[in-house]
Amino acid sequence: MNEAVILLSGGMDSGVLLAWAIRRYERVHALTFDYGSRHGAREQEKARGLAKCYGAPFKTVGLSFFNELFTSSLLTGGHEIPEGPYARDNISSTVVPFRNGIMLSVAVGYAEDRGISTVLIASHGGDHPIYPDCRQAFTEAMSRAAQEGTFSRVSVQAPFASLDKKEIAEMGRKLGLDFRMTYSCYKGGRIHCGRCATCLERKAALGYDLGRDPTEYEQ
Repeated sequence: MNEAVILLSGGMDSGVLLAWAIRRYERVHALTFDYGSRHGAREQEKARGLAKCYGAPFKTVGLSFFNELFTSSLLTGGHEIPEGPYARDNISSTVVPFRNGIMLSVAVGYAEDRGISTVLIASHGGDHPIYPDCRQAFTEAMSRAAQEGTFSRVSVQAPFASLDKKEIAEMGRKLGLDFRMTYSCYKGGRIHCGRCATCLERKAALGYDLGRDPTEYEQ
């Protein structure tokens, strides 16, 4: 069977990736990670709903040690989430050390255990350069390591590596994804705050100023 494992955070990028993958693989296994982030509960809720909607087997993987070992404002034990657009001096506090590397390692092990040769991640060309484990070179390096370290020669792929977030949004619309099924806000409230960097990025990608963004925001 042609299968893949996807890192499904519940955000808009991974939601589009799931809608894309479900048309290309006979079965897509969705993994979401509970690593103690402020927005984790909302993201996991959305990830679970997306997996159910698209018929993807779903598992939540606990990574409780993140809050014990790492420092980041994105984690529940960190400082407050900054507001405003992405900028190195504004958003560097949200970096979670090697987050994607750890999650991809788990996903590769999961795939190897089941004889699956593909792991998908929604990293894209618009990811802010302050996050080193979102860069294409990093994904390619992880893929080489995974192939060397598995009998199934598992590859790690980022199909959106050459796309920006607006292009991903347009792809999602063409695929019929309801973006209300996804969640992005770093603050983790019931609705998106509309002020943090990821909310501002979501607004721009989905065309908030043009009335195309269905997301509910505080402001």
